[in-house]
Amino acid sequence: MIRKLLISIVGGILTIAGILLLALPGPAWLLLPIGLAILSLEYPWAKVWLRKSQRQFYASAAWLDRKILLWKMKRS
Repeated sequence: MIRKLLISIVGGILTIAGILLLALPGPAWLLLPIGLAILSLEYPWAKVWLRKSQRQFYASAAWLDRKILLWKMKRS
């Protein structure tokens, strides 16, 4: 019971902070998945959202890699 409460509090705070930092300057890309990973220890819905966020972060990183590569090719 105490374990679930602690997981809920810590994971919830990190997830909410990550969501807020999506609009504000800060490390949302770091806090959001950590919070969801902690919550996914107890809640199946958090695991679903964690997988969705991982896919989105992967797609964003691949997009940025392509943009950087094209930019470097233009400069050469």
